[in-house]
Amino acid sequence: MSDRPRRSRTRTARLAIAATAVALAAGDLACKAVAEQKLTGGRSVHLGLLDLRLGYNSGAAFSLGAGLPSWVVIAVTGLITAGVAVFAWRAATDAPWPLLVGLSAVLAGAVGNLVDRAGDGLVIDYLHTGWWPTFNLADVFITLGAATVALAVLRSPPARDSGA
Repeated sequence: MSDRPRRSRTRTARLAIAATAVALAAGDLACKAVAEQKLTGGRSVHLGLLDLRLGYNSGAAFSLGAGLPSWVVIAVTGLITAGVAVFAWRAATDAPWPLLVGLSAVLAGAVGNLVDRAGDGLVIDYLHTGWWPTFNLADVFITLGAATVALAVLRSPPARDSGA
């Protein structure tokens, strides 16, 4: 039996992961650039439940590590991002598509925030609820992607024991 269909599926899955992550990260970075340009001087746009309000975060999620040197935050988030990328690359061989979509979203968000932080050690945030820390589209990708990964794992059938 040929291994060709499996290799083709793996190649297709890896390409889809990379293309999705790049497209989503680019969209995130574009939104950050627009927010930084349009929301200067304390300008805020009220959209109902959500406001557009410019903020900068020197830390990771919920400003964790905000007091650390930026190179430490960049190094740690870079390592985590690389870990997610390696995991997604390896999972592409046989993981279900919902899991790969979730990993793509997590990777996109991580890359978007890492690229944004690389310039000056800060991440641009612009989505504000008033009751939750200000966040950005990359954070949404990470959160929804992680939820998708969790649901995909919970819904997957248990692994069979190949037992000895």
